[in-house]
This record gives sequence, structure tokens and C-alpha cells, in this order.
Amino acid sequence: MAKAAVKTAVAGPSVERRPAVAGQSLSATGVTLVVLPPAERISLRAPDASIAALSKALGIALPLRPKTSAAKAGRTALWLGPDEWLVIDESGKDPLADCAKISALHSAVGISHRNVAVSVTGPAAATTINAGCPQDLSLDAFPIGAASRTILGKVEIVLLRTAADAFRVECWRSFSDYVFTFLSEAARDAAA
Repeated sequence: MAKAAVKTAVAGPSVERRPAVAGQSLSATGVTLVVLPPAERISLRAPDASIAALSKALGIALPLRPKTSAAKAGRTALWLGPDEWLVIDESGKDPLADCAKISALHSAVGISHRNVAVSVTGPAAATTINAGCPQDLSLDAFPIGAASRTILGKVEIVLLRTAADAFRVECWRSFSDYVFTFLSEAARDAAA
């Protein structure tokens, strides 16, 4: 007699997106580091003629001046260049889908999987970041809402000042362990 073939169900792959440094945090005297939850992000490029339509579709006025940002209802747009923005949505909405609804000339690329964000807060936040970032982070030179593409140690980051003593550090996922470790060491040094 032939044996009957046994059928087994195979579970599908998990698609949960987790930052490479998910759940990590550090608290030192004067500074706290926290890896932020995943967010929706797009890299947006567009000519001047498309800015009004894109701003309307995204529900936020795209900033037009260097080193600026705009925020509304959990969505933030950071000016990175004359025709370039990083759009971050922490409210669960999809900015890529919002851009797809308009016909104005633009390029919007989903980069949610690529980036990881670290919150750096406290009175020693700027000192911690300046351990590897040459940018002047005084409030006069880099006020609340200021944003720029810069470096931290040997990697590129996008830096946003969210409060007088708070920053959002965006980096590529592949560099997130380096960035978190660098900031952790700098935070310990700032606390000393």
C-alpha cells in the first residue's frame, strides 16, 4: 500500500518593519536618546511650478528657504535643497499615496524602509550631537524647526531641531547602529 502524502501548512513570511536598533534608548545626565518608532517617509523632488499642488496634496506647505521645515498634523517636511524635501509622516498616513493623486511634475520615492530616527533630548543634546557634527547648533544659528543634511562622525544624517533642547537625527538603516553607538558615547562624555 502506498502511503498518503501528508500536507503541512507553511506560515507566510512576517512583514513587520522594525528599525535595526528598535527599542534602544539611553539616559545620561543631561541627555536622553530614544530610537523612534517607524514612520512613513518620502524623498520628494519637484520644480517650483509643482510646489503649490504638492503642498495641497500633502496638507503641508513645503518650505522654500534653506535650513527650514514645516509641520502639521503629524507630518513634517524638511527643505534639503532648492528642489528637494524629506517628508516624514508619523500619523500613519501615506505621503507617497498623497503625491500620486496629482499630475504636477514631481518625483516621490518611498524611503520608509531606508531611514531610522533617533530622538536626542535634554540640556546636553546639542553638545552630544556636536561631538561628531561640525554644524553650529546654537539656537541663533540653528533655531527650532531648522533642518539640514549634515554629517555625524563618518555618516550622513538629516538633522531637525524639534525644540530648544531636542533634535531628530535621521540616518540610513545600515548606519543606525553606528549612529546610536556614536551618540551614546557622546552622551556619556557630555554627562561627565
